Amino acid sequence: MSGTEPVKDAVEDAVDVSVVIPVHNCRPYLDRCLTSALVQRVRKEIVVVDDGSTDGSGDLLDLYAAYHRDVVKVVHIEASGGAGRPRNVGLDHAGGRYVFFCDADDHLGPEALERMVAMADRNGSDIVLGKIVGHGRRAPMSMFQRNAERVTLADSAVYNSLSCFKLFRRDMLERHRVRFAEGLLVGEDIHFTVHAYCHAGVISVVADHDCYHLVSRPDGTSIMQRPDSRDPLAWLEMIRGPMRLMAEHVGPGPLRDHLLRRHFRLDAFAWLGQPFLESDDVRRKEIAQEVAALCDEWLTPGVRERLGSTDRQRVASLHDVERLVRLARIENATVRRRLTGLRWDGAGLVVTGTAGLRGIAGDDGVSVVLRARHDPAGELVVPAEREGRRFTARVDVAALGSGVWDLRVAVEVEGVVRYGRLGAERDGAVTRPAPRLLAAPGGCRVALPYFTRDNGNLSIDVGGHVVPVPGRVRVVRTRWGLGRRLHVDGEISVAGTTPPASAIRRVVWRERHTGRERADPVLALPEGGFAARPAVGRFPPGTWDAYLELDLGGPPARFRVETDAGTVVAPPRWRGLLKKARPYATSGRGRLSAAVRRLTPEAVIRKITL
Repeated sequence: MSGTEPVKDAVEDAVDVSVVIPVHNCRPYLDRCLTSALVQRVRKEIVVVDDGSTDGSGDLLDLYAAYHRDVVKVVHIEASGGAGRPRNVGLDHAGGRYVFFCDADDHLGPEALERMVAMADRNGSDIVLGKIVGHGRRAPMSMFQRNAERVTLADSAVYNSLSCFKLFRRDMLERHRVRFAEGLLVGEDIHFTVHAYCHAGVISVVADHDCYHLVSRPDGTSIMQRPDSRDPLAWLEMIRGPMRLMAEHVGPGPLRDHLLRRHFRLDAFAWLGQPFLESDDVRRKEIAQEVAALCDEWLTPGVRERLGSTDRQRVASLHDVERLVRLARIENATVRRRLTGLRWDGAGLVVTGTAGLRGIAGDDGVSVVLRARHDPAGELVVPAEREGRRFTARVDVAALGSGVWDLRVAVEVEGVVRYGRLGAERDGAVTRPAPRLLAAPGGCRVALPYFTRDNGNLSIDVGGHVVPVPGRVRVVRTRWGLGRRLHVDGEISVAGTTPPASAIRRVVWRERHTGRERADPVLALPEGGFAARPAVGRFPPGTWDAYLELDLGGPPARFRVETDAGTVVAPPRWRGLLKKARPYATSGRGRLSAAVRRLTPEAVIRKITL
């Protein structure tokens, strides 16, 4: 097919997703891109728009269309100089319920469209963000912390992602005539996505699956890799359009301020960092003037309140280029830090080290910052005592909530706060402190400081989420009681101490081959003792392994019950039973298990006659 006139399917809802792919001289990448779309297990059409390619891409696309007549549609147009025009042409030819935009040098992950369509159908979503993975290119992360069935622009980070690599409900796009800006080298998708966000009733996020792979071309020929694609003045001029478009749809107030903050932080103030240092004096003055003009038009008091310390300093210095250079140097200086000591002091973890900014003399203070890994709002700032570049901070671990906390050192210089992960650089004598059991409301909480496997950074696992909890459960006596119950008396230690009675939950028996579980109550005794009375003689046939389950402030902590052959009582000679239950100590490490077998007719006869 050629030309630009749209040809719609007779029954538009016969297609779930129209995958729109603009192509301009991308022949080396087309096979991977098109194959990734063809293998998607949804009802689909692939609308490829050849934007005046001269490298043979058009011929290859026609070959794909010939072999996949019912799926691949190719539209040939004259070279437009940007991705806006071919994407709009592709959208005009799309007939699916949803549209997904994919660049020809990128590719979809397996099951990507299937998962996003399922999310959209389940929630009536107008936009679904699928997790983006970067390969040599920076991918957005803040909005992909967890799956989200329904989010709004106000209560999420989705507006941080203004690329068009998302699933859009086509009816919503057509109803509001959402289209890409044409004639732009970069930023055409920002216009489109901002407009779509403003009309989206439901927005969803698929964060647990790699949906889109953002790829850097080895030859550096993509538009986003060209030097002129990141010209500060051109970008600052371009971004005015999306900001005004958003303001036309979102009235003054907290939501508009929230969205404007994103534009200032990522689209305006970002040019006052490293790009500012790389510019000459004349260029720096021009950049500062353009940013100041944006601030004059859109920087409301509500936006100002939402800015971080660095950006507030920049706003105050927009008419002082030398000050802006100084702030940029502080922002881009390497945070030098070293961990020199780590020890427990009661419920506090004492952290000592050195910290400062490379090439920047002096600072206004140092603190240790703990951030909850899976809760963006969870943060604890611990001011440090200083002696030169040395610092000491005492972290009240008992005050931390359940979860994994990552430690950073924060260095403040002239109102700019710089952060560096703490622990990778450390003295050889610094070792991981032993786990500690801490008192908590209604029970206890285990704290496990550790160094991460990949980078050796310091974290604290409160509750045993990712670090195994050290503990021992040992049987001291067994005997048989009424009701075919095995009386088990034992003792417990966790992190080298005795857990409180409130931490002991139950005994769990797990069948080794099926994973089936049975739970029995347990009685906590003084000084770390416990007693359980499981009716082992009534278990279904199988091999059952015993665990003691404790509540230590995180997910249930299970410890295999240890014993030895001399402690496990022999099975009794019950009459009239069709099963045999034999508790025993496993070979090797000696752990309590029970083998329950259904007796054969011959075995039953022997039991009766003996």
